[in-house]
Amino acid sequence: MTPVMVTGAAWATALGTGLDEVWGHLLAGRTGIRPVPATHGLRNLLAAPVTCLDLAEEHAQRQVALAGTVLRDALAHAKTPADADPLLVLGTSYGAHLDDGNTVDLQAWAVEVAARAGIRRPPVSLSTACSSGSDAVLVGAQLIEAGVTDVCVCGGVDILTPAKRLGHSALGTMSPTLLRAFDERADGTLLGEGAGFLVLESGARARQRGAPVLAVFSGGGSSNDAAGMTAPDPTGDGVVLAAERALAAAGRKPDDVAVVNAHGSGTPTNDAVEALSLARLFSTGHRPVVFATKGAFGHSLGATGAVEAIAVILALRDRRVPPVHGLAQVAGALPLPLPAGGPRPIGTGVGLSLTLGFGGFNTCLVFEEAAADVG
Repeated sequence: MTPVMVTGAAWATALGTGLDEVWGHLLAGRTGIRPVPATHGLRNLLAAPVTCLDLAEEHAQRQVALAGTVLRDALAHAKTPADADPLLVLGTSYGAHLDDGNTVDLQAWAVEVAARAGIRRPPVSLSTACSSGSDAVLVGAQLIEAGVTDVCVCGGVDILTPAKRLGHSALGTMSPTLLRAFDERADGTLLGEGAGFLVLESGARARQRGAPVLAVFSGGGSSNDAAGMTAPDPTGDGVVLAAERALAAAGRKPDDVAVVNAHGSGTPTNDAVEALSLARLFSTGHRPVVFATKGAFGHSLGATGAVEAIAVILALRDRRVPPVHGLAQVAGALPLPLPAGGPRPIGTGVGLSLTLGFGGFNTCLVFEEAAADVG
């Protein structure tokens, strides 16, 4: 398999934009969730808008601007040369489409993002609900492994809109209190927004140009529950299958995992399925550290997988993870260690980024620290 290197990354979140700036806020246990006015009656006015854009801007242009800014930051972070000609792979859930009855083309926003960033090749866009950002990274890596391109910039972006807030409020998935993933008091999620992009390059290309290597993408896997539009399969079979496929692609076993970034949406149903799935995956007694970031970032839907992939890469770099915001007493179904109240060190091994989406989408990505480059 062609080794795939992560040579650049950038994000925009409710806690800021710089990689180390946001990571420092996470380690300090801060949250970007705050009251955000709404024109409709909602279960909760709390949400997590990004700090770099005005919420009053028009939805579609706001999404394009957010994507374009973070995309350029990722390419700059990778010190991508002007003649790199990267392939753009973009994921989102609904973007601005739920709020725009005139939408006729779900690819147009991605084309506009590519054009604004000066990317000449036609972009690839996808939507697998909350797994979109993860699937964009997985697709980009597979395009490199298949020899279609040597460099991809992949990521997810999603914005906070009235329709999404109203939808989750009506579905009952929105917490009436706070987002407390894996806590005994967990009663729902809170929406956020954001963008995350990773620059992926073939190992040969990265070495040839002396690129900075943040991490190695070792493998990925996905599955679909085929059980429901908004509720996951309660057995966790699909989640376990996605993780097992990812580890097999990486040539790794569950005992090689040091850290897992869980989806951790804070809904009782999702948390229970994910806890059961992780307990099954690590049934040998191996106990990697599990952490989650949605209590800090809100649930950024189509962006969350890419944002959380970056969090895993930074955790591998620093060998520690931030506390799970809002976690006080871990619900009994998850037998693995979670950090509450402060950062927690992690052992040696690989990192998993796990995302679960509406429609039964499950995606798992495996990363290793940069020193693991064996290509």
